[in-house]
Amino acid sequence: MASCVILRRMSSEAAPQFLTELKRTHPCGALRGADIGKNDVVLMGWVATRRDHGGRVFIDLRDRTGITQVVFGPDLDPSAHQLAGELRSEFCIAIQGRVISRGDNKNSKIPTGEIEVEATRLTIFSRSETPPFEISDDTDAGEAVRLKYRYLDLRRPALQKNFLVRSQLYRATRDYFYENEFAELETPFMVKYTPGGARNFLVPSRLNPGHFYALAESPQIFKQLFMVAGFDRYFQIVRCFRDEDLRLDRQPEFTQIDVEMSFVAEEDVYRIMEGLIARIWKDVLGVEVPRPFHRLSYDDAMAKYGVDKPDLRFGLPLTDVTELLRPMNGGGVPLFAGALEQKGIIKALRLPAENAGALSRTEADKLEEFVKGFGARGLARAKVAEGGEWTQSPLAKNVTPEARAAINAAVGATPGDYLFFQFGRPKLVNAVLGGLRLHLGNKLGLIPKDAAWRFSWITDFPLFDYDDERKSYVAAHHPFTSPRLEDVPLLETDPGRVKARAYDLVLNGNEIAGGSLRIFQRDVQQKVFAALGLSEDDFRAKFGFLLDAFKYGPPPHGGIAFGLDRLAMLLCGAESLRDVIAFPKTQKGTDQMTDAPTAVSDAQLEELHVRLAPTVAVKKEG
Repeated sequence: MASCVILRRMSSEAAPQFLTELKRTHPCGALRGADIGKNDVVLMGWVATRRDHGGRVFIDLRDRTGITQVVFGPDLDPSAHQLAGELRSEFCIAIQGRVISRGDNKNSKIPTGEIEVEATRLTIFSRSETPPFEISDDTDAGEAVRLKYRYLDLRRPALQKNFLVRSQLYRATRDYFYENEFAELETPFMVKYTPGGARNFLVPSRLNPGHFYALAESPQIFKQLFMVAGFDRYFQIVRCFRDEDLRLDRQPEFTQIDVEMSFVAEEDVYRIMEGLIARIWKDVLGVEVPRPFHRLSYDDAMAKYGVDKPDLRFGLPLTDVTELLRPMNGGGVPLFAGALEQKGIIKALRLPAENAGALSRTEADKLEEFVKGFGARGLARAKVAEGGEWTQSPLAKNVTPEARAAINAAVGATPGDYLFFQFGRPKLVNAVLGGLRLHLGNKLGLIPKDAAWRFSWITDFPLFDYDDERKSYVAAHHPFTSPRLEDVPLLETDPGRVKARAYDLVLNGNEIAGGSLRIFQRDVQQKVFAALGLSEDDFRAKFGFLLDAFKYGPPPHGGIAFGLDRLAMLLCGAESLRDVIAFPKTQKGTDQMTDAPTAVSDAQLEELHVRLAPTVAVKKEG
């Protein structure tokens, strides 16, 4: 017992020596075969595993760079060996020793597997209780537990790798913009509340009773003001806030790479942003990204893929057969005829025979249930037989030979193919078949998993969406988005046909950036207000300070914003944004670790001049 006390005293006395005289010489993932023979190396980190083999103690010492195997023995240093008997998982320690070869026991699975360190000195900086789950990438702990102990979850090598990638992403972004003469400028988080767009978080003002700030959902207005101010190239890596329902790829607080430029057209934005992406992919992954990126108009993307963020890594395009069947009054199929009468569309998806063979009839039947999740009533289908006949389908009883032959020709059908049909309102038809296309691509292994990066600019979006409930047009993006110059006359006669000078950058089915050229001419802005059913007075109530700024010589300008969290997720190959955000929220917007949000005292509410609604107050008291 006395010897243990003496050893503990020695270890505590040695701790300052490790931090003052014995500095860390290597991170835990750095030593290689070339280092064999080095004496007095100093490593610091956490005990990942401990094994006692015949009097010798082996540990894997871990930090964010990797692990090194360390061995303690009575022949190496008796006191260090005895103290090593106390080591347990997640103790934070330092060791000094000599690098030796592992001989025939090399571990080819880790970069340091050729060597180990014989420890001649050990100190325990701090001890750890038994962790609530194993700190390893293959832990079976549920997400709720891991989020509660997020600081331990972040010790796992896979997550640490993700955040080192994210750090590289920050650096590559800043380096690129500095080299291209952009100024990094900040915008406020607490801003004026402006109705419309995403729901804002509100912050009560203690100094202005009854008044509230909104947390900025984006720096949009302020970065345009930077352009008015003459900062012709701006960027910012900025936090944004939206009080929205959450999912795997959405968080209430998120990070954007925000960009705005003066005196540019679309091609300038494309060129500079493609350069940014190329720089990121080169610096972070060592991958050369071919340029220029693919271009696809919004109309073509919807027609061919059913979505405005298509995954271009595989085929299965959609075919619109509406006009083909119109002269045939639906080609004998009552459901087709009904869709035409109601001014709907009819589209088909062809699954080629080489892929259809992997889909049993039972599995094909289950697809009907899948599409109901998109709001479809069902899924019409047919299997193409020899001679172009349709089988396994109720459609076969009614379709005319002429219509069947025309559809087969339009989609390029061959024997063994499956044809899937959807008809009705365009928005629903595209959503159903776009979702089905992606589902089949994943299910049948049509999407390459070898990190194929398929970038595409989606262009020429509609400037307005029509709101069926309001019976009026609403801005598809934001009301400062410029219409195409040739479409300006349509603002007063046919707003639904006006195309925007807007663009999204899409990667493998994910929208990673979106932006537009902005309106800077007062007469055009007034026409957009009118198309939205707003007077200038209406708009001045929301954005008067921007309209005032635009009286003083605004330059032509445009910009874009990248979802940095989503970029990090794709670069890491992660499945959720929560894997690349250090302290994320759950789908209910809660922080499991800190238990936020929490109730506050009546005194705090009184100081803010805020009173809870009766139903909320009852829950609080309960």
